[in-house]
Amino acid sequence: MRIAVIGGGVVGLSATAALLRRGADVRCYEAGEPMGERSAGDTRIFRLAHTFPDMVELAGRSRALFADWSGRSGTPLIDEVGTVVSGPEVANWAAAMATAGAAHEMVEPGSPLLRLPAATFAGPALIDPAGGVIRVDRIRAFLVAAVADRLRAAHVDAVEEIASGVRIHAGRDVDVFDAALICAGAGTPALAAGVGIEAPAALEHHLRVSFPIRPGAPEPLQCWITGDTYQHLAAPGTWAVGADVDPALVSWAGGRPAAERASREVLIAYATEHLPFVEPRPVAEVYCTHDPALGDGLQFARNGRVLATYGENLMKFAPLLGDLLAQSCLDGSTPADAGPNAARGAS
Repeated sequence: MRIAVIGGGVVGLSATAALLRRGADVRCYEAGEPMGERSAGDTRIFRLAHTFPDMVELAGRSRALFADWSGRSGTPLIDEVGTVVSGPEVANWAAAMATAGAAHEMVEPGSPLLRLPAATFAGPALIDPAGGVIRVDRIRAFLVAAVADRLRAAHVDAVEEIASGVRIHAGRDVDVFDAALICAGAGTPALAAGVGIEAPAALEHHLRVSFPIRPGAPEPLQCWITGDTYQHLAAPGTWAVGADVDPALVSWAGGRPAAERASREVLIAYATEHLPFVEPRPVAEVYCTHDPALGDGLQFARNGRVLATYGENLMKFAPLLGDLLAQSCLDGSTPADAGPNAARGAS
């Protein structure tokens, strides 16, 4: 079975690798660097913690598959430091964890179980011991090697369903496949619309900034999700912070430079006020696009032989998504959606 995968982000590469393991003839189209847009950066947060039990269960399944990937790649793909969730909705996160039967613990600020760059915050907090730092740099190397020469550097201009299959237009190259998977991030809505699939098209700019960690910080620092930020160790000695920023400041129409300046100012001010173990001096940044209409969930849509997927914060589901999408491409099914929740950005 010949299958076209459009988009070489973490979802597209994961699906391509899973299809190859199932014996399919796959071509993955990516115009830029693999995992260079919404999958950009070398780290993300892994967590079982979500505000819906089904999302907790999916994250648990994904965690087991990450272990398999780690074994096959020969290196750990998640640094198991734990993840902490705090903020006004933490009780809902805890309830979802309890319903799903996932290990967690509720503590107050100042607990010896916390290792954060700030000692005081609005408590209580949930500790997710299965959480940690996803090593995107290692995942990228593993997946690029797994798909090998099935990755094609080309921009797909259109997807068209015809009687004999799915026609893919990529510049002057036109080819026909038995089925197609669209997982092109910001490019998904336009391509999906061409085959009658509607996907959210709103975009805004998102910036994550890394700061130096001051001497004396607890070690190893846990990942941290607050009511409006996500934070984690990005590299030795640097702490990454992303935040929900006023939509008016990061709107797509306002342009990337203005959005980056506004986001940088917000994050520096936050670090200055709330993170005593962090020096509020940016040393690295990661930019990506973000869809404000999507929450922290998975959405799928099919029309005929074409399947499209979209969502936010998908890195932690990568191996599970790859398996689910590969199977659906082969048997013509559509995976069930998983509901969104409030966490956003590149966490």
